[in-house]
Amino acid sequence: MQYQVTGNEYLSLPTIRQTDGAVEGVTFLYMIAKGMIELNGGENGLICPYFSVNSVKQNPEIRWFRDCCWIPSYEGTAQDVRFCCTYLTPISERAFVLRMTAENKSSAAVDIRFGADGTWEKTLHEINETTELMQGKSVELSGWNHMFIWSQKPGMPLFAFAPCIGDPQPFSQIDQNASFECSEFSYDIFKEQRLEPGEKAQLDICFGVGYEGVAAATSAKELLRQGFDKLYQRTKNWLQNRMKPVDDPYFNQMLNTNLFFTFFYASGRCVDTEELCLVTSRSPRYYVSAAYWDRDSLLWAFPAILMVDKLYAREILDAVFLRQARNFGIHSRYIDGTVLEPGFELDELCAPVIALERYVQASGDEKFVREPHIQRGLHRVLARLLEQRDEKTGLYQTFLQPTDDLHRYPFLTYDNALTCLALRILAKRLNQPELEIKSEEVRRAVYRNCVKVENQKRFFAWSVDGHGKYDIYDEPPGSLQLLPYYGFCSFEDETWLNTMAMIRSSAYPLSFAGKPIAEIGCKHAPHPWILSICNSLLSGHKDTALKHLKTAVMDNGIACESVDEETGECTTGEAFATCAGFLSYALYESLKHAE
Repeated sequence: MQYQVTGNEYLSLPTIRQTDGAVEGVTFLYMIAKGMIELNGGENGLICPYFSVNSVKQNPEIRWFRDCCWIPSYEGTAQDVRFCCTYLTPISERAFVLRMTAENKSSAAVDIRFGADGTWEKTLHEINETTELMQGKSVELSGWNHMFIWSQKPGMPLFAFAPCIGDPQPFSQIDQNASFECSEFSYDIFKEQRLEPGEKAQLDICFGVGYEGVAAATSAKELLRQGFDKLYQRTKNWLQNRMKPVDDPYFNQMLNTNLFFTFFYASGRCVDTEELCLVTSRSPRYYVSAAYWDRDSLLWAFPAILMVDKLYAREILDAVFLRQARNFGIHSRYIDGTVLEPGFELDELCAPVIALERYVQASGDEKFVREPHIQRGLHRVLARLLEQRDEKTGLYQTFLQPTDDLHRYPFLTYDNALTCLALRILAKRLNQPELEIKSEEVRRAVYRNCVKVENQKRFFAWSVDGHGKYDIYDEPPGSLQLLPYYGFCSFEDETWLNTMAMIRSSAYPLSFAGKPIAEIGCKHAPHPWILSICNSLLSGHKDTALKHLKTAVMDNGIACESVDEETGECTTGEAFATCAGFLSYALYESLKHAE
């Protein structure tokens, strides 16, 4: 099954079926629940657009379009009637709207009925794994929207979901001549009209979410009062102002679709507290959705988000240093900052420092670094970082690798390259110039301990034990390809060049050399990774990486974890929002672009 996606800061529509336009579920972040909640319609769907002509439901073949690489619409023709449906998630609104239109292209009058039906089958709580919330579902008729409201109240209110198609208030007087039917948790919202030749009809169905019924209903009514056309133009203007154009139309579409996917799926605002959060993905299709990783959010997603909106990026760093700082470097956490999966990761400890410096360099906002909570976070990183130093080798150790798998040897070359960079940044941002010396000590320690020789050629080992043992390996989530990108060595460094030749050669079993997509995989997912294509874009292999991207179908054009080396179809990790960020960023950095 292929899906279309859209969303805004509050709401995600991650599973719009490409075959019939049905919305399988709607998701939103919820701080008190530590993750994500989904209203799910099961196999039949939560919101299912439909069209009937002369009392016969039509199932035409539909064609999809994306305005500004983010607003999806489809159209199809049956019985000489053209049907269209657009899914609009207006910026900064706790609601979304479906506009449905029908146009009679025939020479005779027809009777049409069109609208959306669906069922609220279950509520899902999603953080990596999915649990159904069994208690507290209710439905009631309400004057707030003059329709029905669904609520979940397991004791106290959890959330509510409400549609709206009319507003009888004196100065609104919105009447679309539409009707609805509701039977517990199933509904049908529709409009019936006789269309003369050439005549058009339209119906706007708004849906709102909130803590309880009033908030949900008025969120939907707000969209109806503002009007679809105004909301559409406002959202389109927002997207157009933030798109990053490149000359190649194929890569322009890929870049900007993934750019907006990471902006709206790797971050979001909680419905209950309105706090901004970073997550792996707001799509339940990603296998570790709705949780927080320092590395994924700050090394991969953040550079793309920073390209889109610097003020939003600043707020993200605020949230990270307030909510997540206590556990910087711990494997994964909930959105409230508490530990989800334990285990120390050196690359994750360095990630907040690198992201902060990236923001300051892009924005010039030097004052931000001096904020007390930022300084506290940086001191926490430094203290934890120094605890990982091995006196004998001068290297810094990790427990888990960038794939979150257990290391073979504790000292990773890539992780120590990040440490070298982090110490250099900390020296500047904490006004401790002696850390520059420690940074250079790390560099020398890597060349002393992690450089090995085979066939009379020096290369960087993946990891070492400090007693002579090492392995030849690479992981796309933390690749040796990126050593020059992070400023550890130059692109002309002979040791690095030898390393690249080694891990990209046919002799290396996970290089996939000679395949249509000849990018590096790893044991965590033994197929070419999209992150490896990103790494190649940033490490001097642009031409081959772009060629591979032309073959990579991915997840219907959106980044996934790995793809089949022959076909480019997704093999693991659909809807990988943080990877989508690194893909859009790497594409933009590597292609000529017009500002």
